Amino acid sequence: MHDIRTITLDLDDTLWAIQPVIERAEQRLYDWLGDNVPRVVEMFGTADILTLREQVIAENAENAYDLTFLRRTVLSRMGVSAGCGDGFVDDAFAVFDEARQTLELFPEARAALESLHGRYTLIAVTNGNASLEKIGIDDLFDDFVSAATTGVAKPDRAIFDAAVRAGGAEPHETLHVGDHPEYDVGGARAAGLKTVWVNRNGHEWPSALPQPDETVADLGELDRIMPQYPGGR
Repeated sequence: MHDIRTITLDLDDTLWAIQPVIERAEQRLYDWLGDNVPRVVEMFGTADILTLREQVIAENAENAYDLTFLRRTVLSRMGVSAGCGDGFVDDAFAVFDEARQTLELFPEARAALESLHGRYTLIAVTNGNASLEKIGIDDLFDDFVSAATTGVAKPDRAIFDAAVRAGGAEPHETLHVGDHPEYDVGGARAAGLKTVWVNRNGHEWPSALPQPDETVADLGELDRIMPQYPGGR
């Protein structure tokens, strides 16, 4: 790892647990809809919303990487179907987004990021719609690359190529860190990056996939195994 100059980091389930965040945000959104456009919730239960989301994804495959587009489109379809129009979508999405950006980092994450950022260029790479600024960690990253900004989602090579360009090092001098064996490790490896799998729950590595360069239990362990004086910084 002594030749690493840039570290690219996944966000959801690498820096924080995403499922409770999304569940809370969706519940807050649904409560808001009940208070402000009750005909929508009278017509659409949670199962109906999931079905509609699947339809929207199927009809908009070219935009399936853009989670904000998908959620706004679902809200618009719900409103139109309920006879409410879609004038509420901006306000509704703002409610969801505020809750989605309200989260707690894993306990070791901030200190590890602060330490790593003192030695490496750090690039956030995500398929989601997290906002580093709203979450309050934009000072710990040098750049942000997302599916929405690149037009493709991990494991597509293009998003990793964009992250490498943002970091300014060569692919073999770039380390990608993430929790997903296929989207993070497999995608980054195919793009020529070195890889670290964050395995917080002691899962077995999928036997069909090539092994990551390293496996860590959390970002604190990542910080400890990375050189204190990397050649590129």
